[in-house]
Amino acid sequence: MRLTMLYKDQGSGGNGCPTVYLAENGRIVVQGPAVDQDTFAGLANVLPGEIALEIAPDVLLGAADKLRNKGVKS
Repeated sequence: MRLTMLYKDQGSGGNGCPTVYLAENGRIVVQGPAVDQDTFAGLANVLPGEIALEIAPDVLLGAADKLRNKGVKS
């Protein structure tokens, strides 16, 4: 699956994360640090194989702006 980087945490340095990507199938891929076990335990309806990542709100908003600029619709 090909990915296009939409936005990364501006404070993460050159190679850091979190980062949000647009996949060629139109889905979003998020790269970031996993939440701790206590936080994960508080999630609802977790299916096998799912994980939870932590990203800053500005990363999500920056990625949303890029999607809007590309004309991608939900």
